[in-house]
Amino acid sequence: MRLLPREIEESLKAKDYEIIVGIPSYNNSKTIGYVTKTVDEGIIKYFNGNGLIVNSDGGSTDGTRDVFLKVETKAEKLSFVYEGLPGKGSAMGSIMKIVDMLEIPVVVFVDSDLRSIEPWWIDRLTRPILEKRAIYVTPYYVRHKYDGTITNNICYPIVSALFGKKIRQPIGGDFGVSLELVKNYMSQPEDIWETDVAKFGVDIWMTTTAIGEKLGEIYQAALGVKIHDVKDPGKHLGPMFSQVVGTLFRQVEKYEKLWMGNIEIENVPVFGDIPEVVPEPLNVDVENLRNSARKGIMENYDFLSEVLGSDLMSIIDNVKEAGKIDIEQWVKLIYKFMVEYRKQVLRENMMKALVPLYFAKVADFVERTLDKSDEFAEQLIEEQVEVFKDHKNLLLSFWKEYKKGRSG
Repeated sequence: MRLLPREIEESLKAKDYEIIVGIPSYNNSKTIGYVTKTVDEGIIKYFNGNGLIVNSDGGSTDGTRDVFLKVETKAEKLSFVYEGLPGKGSAMGSIMKIVDMLEIPVVVFVDSDLRSIEPWWIDRLTRPILEKRAIYVTPYYVRHKYDGTITNNICYPIVSALFGKKIRQPIGGDFGVSLELVKNYMSQPEDIWETDVAKFGVDIWMTTTAIGEKLGEIYQAALGVKIHDVKDPGKHLGPMFSQVVGTLFRQVEKYEKLWMGNIEIENVPVFGDIPEVVPEPLNVDVENLRNSARKGIMENYDFLSEVLGSDLMSIIDNVKEAGKIDIEQWVKLIYKFMVEYRKQVLRENMMKALVPLYFAKVADFVERTLDKSDEFAEQLIEEQVEVFKDHKNLLLSFWKEYKKGRSG
């Protein structure tokens, strides 16, 4: 699938940029100017201005591209509307196509809604790569305990427990990627860009591929606080959840040899000092989460009855009453869903049914931490990693049962 418009591809000349910084966007006119200016300051300071800032846009209607192009920069700028499925992944894929074509040693991706980006982010996301210590650098932020609920309740625990790397922000959005890894991404089957990888699934795909392909080390860059357009999980994150988690489940299947044996969980180095900062407050509507969980379970109850056994349906019945789910129950359901998701015909319904359970899990987490410190919440998240790890035998039994059924 073509992601980069042909006229852009043909216009690109061989240039010896030291870095490309990619900014995917869709209706981010209020923030993209600040992001672009800050990125340019970073390129000037750490790369003598010898870089290209690429804005790959999803057809914004609020003048995002105009704002980007009007920012005065020393680094060159390029903006276009990508082709392919609408989504963040298509935007990032089109930027990687440029990196691959021009053979630029490193690319940095930053979100276009950032309000806390600093010029030194560019250094921290690239230096481990340029010094040949890493092929991939993920962000390490200080975040509010309720910002990053998909990360905290599923992505971080699964990447740790099954992929064996404690990457705190595997879907953080702000990454440094080596040319070698970009070439690996671009060599993957082309139809990957017709899946949720073209949408919000791209971050978890990039991170798990970086681990699974074993091309080199992964680092985390201490970036301080992340201030961006945060969303109440009960009101805005349903579609994103489906795309991220569906992609994660497919990656677990692809890299099953990685986790089916004994895998040790490794700490991933953090590059740079962690600044002492306080994230912005974030309010979550717990009652809305619980109500959304109950309503969603009722709507998907018949389907859940078909795919889950009686033991697991007793968990569903409890959630239907309480509107929340604890970590032990959550892990059992996630591992069952992970296996059932392998059945192509069930995928769409599986994700629809999992979203309300996610709302119930977030509701439980919020209730447990409401009057607690961010440090307490972080400890609870670490304990969740251990529960996913301790229940891996349950996943293995579900997995083997599925394979037996397929061959029987």
